[in-house]
Amino acid sequence: MFRSQLRMQSYDVFRKIQYLCRKIFKIFSLTMQAKVLGLGNALVDILVRIPSDEFLEQFEMPRGSMQLVEASTSAQIYEQIQSLNPSVVSGGSAANTIYGLANLGIPTGMIGKIGQDDDLGRSFLADLKLSGVEPHLLTSETTTSGNCISLISPDSERTMATYLGAAIELSADEIDVRLFDNYTHFYVEGYMVQNAQLIEKAMKLAHERGLCVCLDLASYNVVEDNIDFLKRLMMHYVDIVFANEEEATAFTGKEDVEALNEIGELVDIAIVKLGRRGSVVKIHDKVERVGIIKANSIDTTGAGDLYASGFLYALINGYSPKQCAEAGAILSGNVIEVMGTKMDTQRWNRIRQDLKKL
Repeated sequence: MFRSQLRMQSYDVFRKIQYLCRKIFKIFSLTMQAKVLGLGNALVDILVRIPSDEFLEQFEMPRGSMQLVEASTSAQIYEQIQSLNPSVVSGGSAANTIYGLANLGIPTGMIGKIGQDDDLGRSFLADLKLSGVEPHLLTSETTTSGNCISLISPDSERTMATYLGAAIELSADEIDVRLFDNYTHFYVEGYMVQNAQLIEKAMKLAHERGLCVCLDLASYNVVEDNIDFLKRLMMHYVDIVFANEEEATAFTGKEDVEALNEIGELVDIAIVKLGRRGSVVKIHDKVERVGIIKANSIDTTGAGDLYASGFLYALINGYSPKQCAEAGAILSGNVIEVMGTKMDTQRWNRIRQDLKKL
């Protein structure tokens, strides 16, 4: 009987090791095979610096939050900011991360929905193609393309008013398993939780096809409203979670490493971004803490999105967990020095050189 128990224990250990090896192989894909597919709201970003937070109070917008607004409210805000010289660029959280990866030489694709024949939609599609991102864009016959008005406070904090437009019409029925062919990683923005059927079907298909599934938690108010759903996604489909400090606290009720550890119990890799205090990363039982790079912050829009670009680039290329976090810090530190999320060729060249030094 003793020998039988010993064999059973040995078998259990073997199965655990076998499972762990499969997970590691899944996450640390070979560079030549890696291709990242994004799913997110196809939005055009309208960026503007506001003189004070009184502007936010006018529209009852909590500082640092993301609020979904109707077309009429979006139009009112847009009219109010015209005198402040807003800039218009293609964006959306997942798209920002995909753009970042494409600029680092990682093959990428993007799923989203735009208006059938409007300037914002045409601009979004043109930017994808210009960046070398493979577009998987559907079009709406009835609704215009969405936008996100990013209101940037004097201290660089941004508060977002998002009109989803055609993006919200993307449905689970439009997600075909063939979309995932030849991709190794699937990156999803948490803002997609407004369509639970869509995000769960997409993650399930990606997971079944063996893709490494990555989820960014998007915003603390999104997390607060969807904790149970997000937890179910993590337990069944998600391999990697990105969260900032507020999102991690909203999800766990804890802070810093305690929040990281709780998220890390649900997924293989957990990342909590701590703003000026850097980030903490947990891969299985190993925790790494990494600081930020020196930067002159102008606009924090896209800082978390580009952190994910750097982290995934390094992960795909076999860097250590600490180096992955450092790569994230390099990209987020650079993007906050510019308005919006688009950086010029000279800055991207410098980023690539800094990544080689890790």
